[in-house]
Amino acid sequence: MKKSLYLETSVVGAYLDNGETFRRDLTIRWWEHELSEYRAYSSILVQRELESLSEPHRQSYLNLVKPLETLELSEEVAILAEGYISRGIFHRKYIGDAVHVAIASFHKVDYLVTWNFGHLANVRKQARVRLFNTAAGFFVPMIVTPEFLVHTV
Repeated sequence: MKKSLYLETSVVGAYLDNGETFRRDLTIRWWEHELSEYRAYSSILVQRELESLSEPHRQSYLNLVKPLETLELSEEVAILAEGYISRGIFHRKYIGDAVHVAIASFHKVDYLVTWNFGHLANVRKQARVRLFNTAAGFFVPMIVTPEFLVHTV
């Protein structure tokens, strides 16, 4: 059975990023050659964040996530995200990041894939999420960058 992953918005953004060539090239390579090895998910939150971007790439971003299965934003996801905020794991102004983690946690997705080092892909944040989710009885997704999922020969 394939492992599952949830693509957070920064990974989609990196696909067309002309400023960060390392991230862009690695993301493109991984997306085009290895993404199919996983059950890949997105969410309506990712779609809304992409829709809020200005042109020229907005439609291209949306086309990238169109083939992915969409995970629901349920009441339980909202409650879990609010738990992260009330415990100080995420600041309220980064509620989107809390919701991304809550979506992956509630839907028991193996990997939350992100390039967001500041609020998601860092060991302190992951440790706090792990403690909270474990105590609350929720699944703990592994938060990784695409680089972590690239196969080497």
